[in-house]
Amino acid sequence: MSNFAFNNPAFKQQDPRNVATYPGGPQAAQGAQNASFQHAGIDAATNAQLEGMYAAPPAGAIETDRMSVEDTVWKTAGLFGILLVTAAIGWVWTLGGVSAPAYNPYSDFQPNMLPWIVGALAGFVLAMVITFTSRKKVRPALIFAYAAFEGLFIGGISAFFEVLYPGIVVQATLATVSVVGVTLALFASGKIRASKKATKIFMIAMMGYLVFSLLNVVLMWTGINDNAFGLLSAKPFLGIPLGLIIGVLVVIMAAYSLVLDFDQIQQGVRNGAPRQYGWLGAFGIMVTVVWLYIEILRIIAIARSN
Repeated sequence: MSNFAFNNPAFKQQDPRNVATYPGGPQAAQGAQNASFQHAGIDAATNAQLEGMYAAPPAGAIETDRMSVEDTVWKTAGLFGILLVTAAIGWVWTLGGVSAPAYNPYSDFQPNMLPWIVGALAGFVLAMVITFTSRKKVRPALIFAYAAFEGLFIGGISAFFEVLYPGIVVQATLATVSVVGVTLALFASGKIRASKKATKIFMIAMMGYLVFSLLNVVLMWTGINDNAFGLLSAKPFLGIPLGLIIGVLVVIMAAYSLVLDFDQIQQGVRNGAPRQYGWLGAFGIMVTVVWLYIEILRIIAIARSN
């Protein structure tokens, strides 16, 4: 029986053709030269690949599947595009397919309130669903639907106020764009930032405003207060409508809400949040801008009615 130790290749007889491959042999030297050429080729290919990587544009949100400011901006623009389209539908629907009368509107025309009501109710329900379910899963389709219904609401209420106060929509739009632009510029420059103390004050003021708004709606619906804007039409201070005073405070609150939206987007990008959360950032901005527009529209309406 043969010894298993001899089965080791080291103990096997070498092929005479391989004897010359010992270090320093002619074939070994030729092999070393070939290997050198191979390494040189690999190094050149690696350098070319690295140069291509450096020359290529940086990876975006699609390649990294991570949230980015640019991607969130595009998502926000897309949502506002949907809103503008359905706002035009709501406008035409409210006015019965005609432009708003410029003088004595109620003598010949009665606005259709259905787009306003449908858009407001559906938008509110969708906003609640998106807000309370987004932690588990982000559903862009619901956000698209929210933008569409908010457009109906914006178009309907804008047409209604345009009938009452011609030119008010342009005024409210310019004021809203100005507030958003100034807030964004101040945030980008670092002049304003979200803080725990300011956010706490904002939440308290927000709860107080919600309670006041609900009370005002109940008083108007029950007929206890039959003024056009309810309690907001009252003039408790030097003949200045309460709606103007509260309206200015609410605009400040809405501006700070925009700061919170920008801060959340910035934190999401910094923390490498998944790209789908850009939809939530766009949704938050849309909610705040719509709120800001409605408040400014009401402020101008109260001022012009007095």
